[in-house]
Amino acid sequence: MTSLFLERLHHPEKPVIVFDGGMGTQIQAQNLTAEDFGGPEYEGCNEYLVMTKPGAIAQVHRNYLAAGADVIETDTFGGTSLVLNEYDLGHLAYDINRRAVELAKSVAQEFSTPDKPRFVAGSIGPGTRLPTLLHIDFDTLHRAYVEQVRGLYDGGADLLIVETCQDVLQIKVALGAIAQVFTEKGARLPLVVSVTMETMGTMLVGTAIDAVVAILERYPIDVLGLNCATGPDLMTEHIRYLSQHSPFTISCIPNAGLPENDGGQAVYH
Repeated sequence: MTSLFLERLHHPEKPVIVFDGGMGTQIQAQNLTAEDFGGPEYEGCNEYLVMTKPGAIAQVHRNYLAAGADVIETDTFGGTSLVLNEYDLGHLAYDINRRAVELAKSVAQEFSTPDKPRFVAGSIGPGTRLPTLLHIDFDTLHRAYVEQVRGLYDGGADLLIVETCQDVLQIKVALGAIAQVFTEKGARLPLVVSVTMETMGTMLVGTAIDAVVAILERYPIDVLGLNCATGPDLMTEHIRYLSQHSPFTISCIPNAGLPENDGGQAVYH
């Protein structure tokens, strides 16, 4: 299956692909009401906004594309039924993920040109329960990821990004679910895995970057990198290691540094 994203990824004259920025912070900046979320019982469930207030999410996508982003991520970071069930919305997991992609694709098409195609990455977050810490069993997490991936695939995602990974076992579960869906559909999508290294220099469960590479190098992924948690200054050594040892293309999608308390407000200097 030919992938325009992979062609762009390996274009010798365009070595950098720019992803968008945070979704949650941009939603907060819109000062949405409980009614925008579909009622007070759903307030805070950003993923549900693709159903109840799609214009708010479209505006976030549109702003990033106008700023020059090549790739926008779907509003599905917490899109598994396990996370959505915290709002009694787990039964809508497939529909929410599919709709999120369709919404992002419609906005991306407004900005795509032959010289600068725009892409939609189906965002798959870590959820709120980690298997290594025995918060959840392998099979339950696998089923939830399969459902999410089916929605993202059927919505027409150009690629998938398993992001903010804090647990290598969680990555393995997600990759297994993705492989199952790819087999069902008879075609794969480009795949990004992005881990989070904490300020102490390892993933949350204690895994170092060299172990991440050793564990994941046998998997059929296209990009391996870092996102979230820290600013670019604290990612430098990890990125240097990846540049020397990773068999994959490298990604780096940092936070805007770490927040500092300035008069009671969280400020990113």
